[in-house]
Amino acid sequence: MKRHDFDDLAAFVIVAEERSFTRAAARLGISSSGLSHMMRHLEERLGVRLLSRTTRSVATTEAGERLLLTLRPAFEDINRGLQTLGELREKPSGTLRITAGKHAATSLLTPILPDFRRDYPDVRVELIVDDRLDDVVASRFDAGIRFGERIDKDMISVRIGPDICAAVVAAPSYFAQRPKPLTLKDLTDHDCVNYHLGTAGASYAWEFEEDGREVEVRVSGSLVLNDGEMMLSAALAGMGLVYTFEDIVAEHLASGRLVRVLQDYCKPFAGYYIYYPSRRQMPPALSVFIEALRANLRRIEAQAA
Repeated sequence: MKRHDFDDLAAFVIVAEERSFTRAAARLGISSSGLSHMMRHLEERLGVRLLSRTTRSVATTEAGERLLLTLRPAFEDINRGLQTLGELREKPSGTLRITAGKHAATSLLTPILPDFRRDYPDVRVELIVDDRLDDVVASRFDAGIRFGERIDKDMISVRIGPDICAAVVAAPSYFAQRPKPLTLKDLTDHDCVNYHLGTAGASYAWEFEEDGREVEVRVSGSLVLNDGEMMLSAALAGMGLVYTFEDIVAEHLASGRLVRVLQDYCKPFAGYYIYYPSRRQMPPALSVFIEALRANLRRIEAQAA
């Protein structure tokens, strides 16, 4: 069926309801003569008379009444469907697919989820925790959460996390066997626990700042892992130096179970961002999710002030 066929049928329903070409034409925003021509064309195409016309009124014939009984429920269903879509634009609902690394998920997403679920019970959050830098479009995610410098330039990004500082740590038992590193060059003499990058197929280069310049150091060691908790356990067991984040090891540093080194080379950097491909027709669920994360950031910053 062609598009103008639907237009003719929709116009027929309105004429039948109004029983007047003048009133029906006013609803449709066209001329009465143009509407009359549409109805004659429809009758010719169907090969049956649908409307009985007089100078004062318009009524459906038996064939027209049968057609009206078929069309009216169908158009009512269409209108209800369109109304439902309109409600979806206004009311957050549906499935929201998010990808995030483990640290971002535990430090930023886990705290907001209880209140978010309470406030938006019709939103289903599907959180995929993975440190790989997934293509959110190809993997059909609504958004991803990563550090700002790792986000493609064609993505829209919103900051949702405070500044973060890295930390190089090891257990006292590890340093009982060798001296603490004092410079970045000293790392070549140490057993460092490497973090395996799944997408790149290589180990993560430790990132520092030296003399105002960003420096990446490729370290070596006898252990390569791809899980932050396992790396922390390895550090606590005295298996080598581990590059991690301050908030992860703060408790262990305070208790003396871990010792921090190279602190002068670990400068704060911009934290996590949520990123997505376009603002055009952003799902309401994603909009309120971003706002919940931004509100959480404001709380964190207020507590730190």
